[in-house]
Amino acid sequence: MKIGIIGLGLIGGSLAKTIKNHTDAHVIGHDISPTTLNKALMLNAVDEAMNETNLKECDMVFIALYPDAAVDFIKQNSALFKKDAVIVDCCGVKQAVCEPLHDFCYNKKLWFIGGHPMAGREYSGFEYAKTDLFANASMILTPYSYIPLEIVENTKQFCLKLGFKQVVITTPEKHDQMIAYTSQLAHVVSNAYVKSPGAQCHHGFSAGSYLDLTRVARLNEVMWTELFLHNSEKLCTELDSLIAHLQEYSKAIAEKDAEALQRLLREGRELKETTDPDPED
Repeated sequence: MKIGIIGLGLIGGSLAKTIKNHTDAHVIGHDISPTTLNKALMLNAVDEAMNETNLKECDMVFIALYPDAAVDFIKQNSALFKKDAVIVDCCGVKQAVCEPLHDFCYNKKLWFIGGHPMAGREYSGFEYAKTDLFANASMILTPYSYIPLEIVENTKQFCLKLGFKQVVITTPEKHDQMIAYTSQLAHVVSNAYVKSPGAQCHHGFSAGSYLDLTRVARLNEVMWTELFLHNSEKLCTELDSLIAHLQEYSKAIAEKDAEALQRLLREGRELKETTDPDPED
């Protein structure tokens, strides 16, 4: 089996390393940076550099690029994909990728499946790629109805072979709605949180809660700007909801309203316990 990987940053590089570590597949890689590609070759994360000839030999191709670049690559290279090859993107938004490719791939008879590995680090680039990045993580797939069920099932099983704990099948719209809350909102909050004047003198006064809340503030602003703007309506809905809740806490604290503050804190605790029960209980 030959697997192509377009983009050898954190996600693409981790996919390459993981595929080499968990399967017997022959990995063909491409990156816009010759330095990154050479490093991947030297470390045996990929077996050979991609060209027009061997792209046609790939049974499955992962596109680990930014959303707009992923769409462009598939459209510009549609004639170079092997017949019946499965193409999976790894972008953090799905409607912006899947919708412009739906009719295009259907008409070209390409098996395109939207994907999103729910794993990452606060650092980007091939040098931070790991063979265990996807261990126990979720892989989200958003196949359109024209994709044969056998293709979807085979793609799911391949992902599970890479160490993903589960594969979630959903729609691009549902994916973007949920990801606005579970991922994008968290990155905005973390990035805004460290803009407090206290961030300049927290050393010696911070512990786990500070580290947990600020980890993803160290983000790639170019990539996340594109992701946020492609999902702006859903993300703004989540932001507006959060701001409204924060104003409730601020009002209770400013007015020293212990009863209201306890109610707000209790509601949050109970919601957390209901949605994310302690696995030890």
